[in-house]
Amino acid sequence: MRILLDESLPKELQSELGGHDIRTVQEIGWSGLKNGDLLARGAILFDVFLTADQNLQFQQNLSALPLAVVVLVAKSNRIDDLRHVIPELLDA
Repeated sequence: MRILLDESLPKELQSELGGHDIRTVQEIGWSGLKNGDLLARGAILFDVFLTADQNLQFQQNLSALPLAVVVLVAKSNRIDDLRHVIPELLDA
């Protein structure tokens, strides 16, 4: 599966999600793009967009995208706090 990690998530999350083709927004040079542009570009190259932005669903029409958007909800965006939601993410 091709996964795009949002700027709001730590790069270390890549190693926690082994077995998938994972890229960060920063790696592919899309830092600073507005959410609409980011999602439109991401929909062309990726299957899943991972973010911690809980407001994204209110700002964008996610149902119109051919891209799954997964919002990780944890105590913080630090990798230590995100590790607790990884098993549930991998089961989805």
